[in-house]
Amino acid sequence: MGDGSGWVSEKEMIEVDRVMVDELGIELVQLMENAGRNLAQLTIDRWSPSRVVLCVGSGGNGGGGMVAARHLANRGVTVVVAPTRSPEELSGVVRHQLSVLERMEIELTERPGEVGADVIIDAVIGYSLRGAPRGVSRALIEAMNASTAPVLALDLPSGIDAAPGAAPGAAVRADATLTLAAPKTGLRSAAGVGELFVADISVPPAVLAALGHPAPDFTESTMVAVSS
Repeated sequence: MGDGSGWVSEKEMIEVDRVMVDELGIELVQLMENAGRNLAQLTIDRWSPSRVVLCVGSGGNGGGGMVAARHLANRGVTVVVAPTRSPEELSGVVRHQLSVLERMEIELTERPGEVGADVIIDAVIGYSLRGAPRGVSRALIEAMNASTAPVLALDLPSGIDAAPGAAPGAAVRADATLTLAAPKTGLRSAAGVGELFVADISVPPAVLAALGHPAPDFTESTMVAVSS
């Protein structure tokens, strides 16, 4: 059981995802849609950007970033997407999300550092970090950190471990982080989180209550600020 604080561990969040899909029948694509829509809205509310670069990974975090790219484009924002893998290397719902962006003719790039942006969205690695980021993921993290544009991270800054909040290697230094469903324990002590918000992705309060945690109060908004 949890400690009743509302801050969930990586293990608890894995259980939340399992209950949502296996017991409630709420599919991953629906969770991604909720995450991405909130991410796009926070980007607009916080910065009102004209151009956004999104660095996206090959897992659920990247899929949420791809959804945000679609919503931002629909809102008139110019978006450029930098994926960690080519479309041919992706599969499942993440491949589906990228294929939608391709049909919308949204620009893809391998060099996000060369694209001017008002805001950069970090959707490379979520709470599934296993060791120090490598390869393209590390290169994207370094490019985001080298930019002068503000960085908004989805769920956790890429490179931060969800449990202890440590960074085993390169990690994004975010200006703000939009975590999903409930704040992760590692975000309490991690460096580079910036302003912390939590987004409603349609997790019923009873799911978190079963783990011993209160749900965030989303009665007035689907996003709320989190205080440590």
